[in-house]
Amino acid sequence: MRINFNVPPYTGKEFNYIKECVENQKICGDGEYTAKCNEWIEKKTGTTKALLTNSCTDALEMSALLADIKEGDEVIMPSFTFVSTANAFVLRGAKIVFVDIRPDTMNIDENLIEQAITPKTRAIVPVHYAGVGCEMDTILDIAKRHNLLVIEDAAQGVMSTYKGRALGAIGDFGNYSFHETKNYSMGEGGAILIRDESYVDDAIIVREKGTNRTLYKLGKVDKYTWLKPGSSYLPSDMNAAYLYAQLEMADEINNNRLASWNRYNEAFQPLAEKGLIELPYIPEECVHNAHMYYIKCKDFEERSKLIEHLKSNDILPASHYVPLHSATAGLIHGEFRGEDKYTTKESERLLRLPMYYNLTQDDLDEVVMRVKEFYKFS
Repeated sequence: MRINFNVPPYTGKEFNYIKECVENQKICGDGEYTAKCNEWIEKKTGTTKALLTNSCTDALEMSALLADIKEGDEVIMPSFTFVSTANAFVLRGAKIVFVDIRPDTMNIDENLIEQAITPKTRAIVPVHYAGVGCEMDTILDIAKRHNLLVIEDAAQGVMSTYKGRALGAIGDFGNYSFHETKNYSMGEGGAILIRDESYVDDAIIVREKGTNRTLYKLGKVDKYTWLKPGSSYLPSDMNAAYLYAQLEMADEINNNRLASWNRYNEAFQPLAEKGLIELPYIPEECVHNAHMYYIKCKDFEERSKLIEHLKSNDILPASHYVPLHSATAGLIHGEFRGEDKYTTKESERLLRLPMYYNLTQDDLDEVVMRVKEFYKFS
């Protein structure tokens, strides 16, 4: 396609930093650039501890391990999310309890969570869709009253805030993605954010295959040993070097994406006023990161036709998640509690448009023109 849906971010310093790793003969995990990325996340978000991982999937699996999720536990989350959100807990033997979303933000409906809680419930997993924060004060209050953990899936939320607090640093654990489709990328990558100091030592052990290898590297023990279940969750320092080049320019990348997002939003306002499409909604208490720009069509059929129209003009849009409760594994490992009033209907209308760092004005204008052309709007 002439205008792709996504182009991975690149600043120009990535290869220089990777070359340093190679020349310093330190390319495995927990090297200089991993430490720099961890420190950047900690300073930017205010979290107690951040640990880079191979993926957001790894970070979520670490969260499930640290939360001591067991067979028969229940975990509440939206069905409109990526499979990793559920898989992390299913792998621990948990049952996934899906509740409906809000149609305005596509986030979990905070008002439906409490009625889904049972004595088996252990955690709530809010997913900050498109980098727009869930209603976290309500969720934290519910969790406190029911003695539940809050594990944020902030895969799309780096640089976003809710009431001035960084997404991912509000709950007990937060999880970021640095996949190539995200605002900041290391190809495959992620991070776990830990609020409570008491979890930090265990997190370091779990991330290092369940061993005290970190203490060994620091010279605090003469040999390392297996202490608890874990896995190899730490990424290569070469991947971290690629990411750090972007984190150094995080504000510039963020502002560039926001400019594109705002131009889309302004250009499509007349179509929304005519009732032809719906635009994203950003609650007053949220600052988003322009992770994606989407519109909502009338229905699935109209969206399908618009996708074909854009593709025929060398523009690649994308739909998004098929709700997990309707998937084969979702039917086995989960249950939708309450009415599916919005999850399926809204997921079938949503269409994501090209959005990436340094999207050119000409390409953005072309996308807008072709969408307007489809709706015969001038």
